[in-house]
Amino acid sequence: MAMIRINHRRVTKDQLAVNVLGYILVGLFALLCVIPFYLIIVASFTDESSLIRNGYPLIPTDFSVQSYLLCLKNPTEILRAYGTTIGVTVVGTALAVFIATMTGYVLSRKDFPWRNKFSFFFFFTTLFSGGLVPSYILCIRYLHFRNNYLGILLPLMFSVWNMIIAKSFMNGIPGAITESAKIDGANDIVIFIKLILPLSKPLLATLGLFSALAYWNDWYNCMLYITNENMFTLQYYLQRMLGSAEAMRIVAEKSGIALPSVPLESMKMAMTVIATGPIVLLYPFVQRYFVKGLTIGAVKG
Repeated sequence: MAMIRINHRRVTKDQLAVNVLGYILVGLFALLCVIPFYLIIVASFTDESSLIRNGYPLIPTDFSVQSYLLCLKNPTEILRAYGTTIGVTVVGTALAVFIATMTGYVLSRKDFPWRNKFSFFFFFTTLFSGGLVPSYILCIRYLHFRNNYLGILLPLMFSVWNMIIAKSFMNGIPGAITESAKIDGANDIVIFIKLILPLSKPLLATLGLFSALAYWNDWYNCMLYITNENMFTLQYYLQRMLGSAEAMRIVAEKSGIALPSVPLESMKMAMTVIATGPIVLLYPFVQRYFVKGLTIGAVKG
């Protein structure tokens, strides 16, 4: 069979064809993922009338920055909302990852006699909940979450799904690591921090990305518990801005009052770019951990 030398390795024609086909399919899938975001960016810089008349253009036409000027009309409030969101995301992600990995590690320990009972208890909460009204009364009346950053932090701090991922991930860590550390006199906290966490970098990156996305995109808890405008998160601030502009337009149309034209469609696109830009830039720094092995080199054969 004919052979072809590529990158100092001998690859058959069939393998080369499979590789080329795989790269083409992956490239097309990546293109399908990038095109919507590209259209959002182009639409955010397109004049409102052209956007309504011609739809979302593939090639930028009728360039306009009016939507960004309106969104950034109050830069102080935007920066304050950014600061709130960044602070909540950083603190919340760190705590969420630590709690999920710590819980997953305990439930993955075979010497913990109640691990199955606790696992069922956590899983049961994913099937049933008390509902919005009891939760709201508990958080407002007894936990005093109103205008308190805890109202944004605590509801997303523990995820059963992240805990299950951590538990499954840590089940693959050889028990010899824990046993050898115990023989050397290390306690459970030292084992978890100095041995388990360094071996779980792919897990930490994955849970960190999931938690950061949840905190960054959250506006619902801010709507429920925050009334102080100085504490609004970015997502909720932009949502209120867009809702106010659309409400004014509807009232003006029904009342026959002439108001300056507000580019609602392009504003939606501009707000999407403003809100998602930083979190999109975070992904390239953590995606390489998704394909890394778990305990390569941890235990010698």
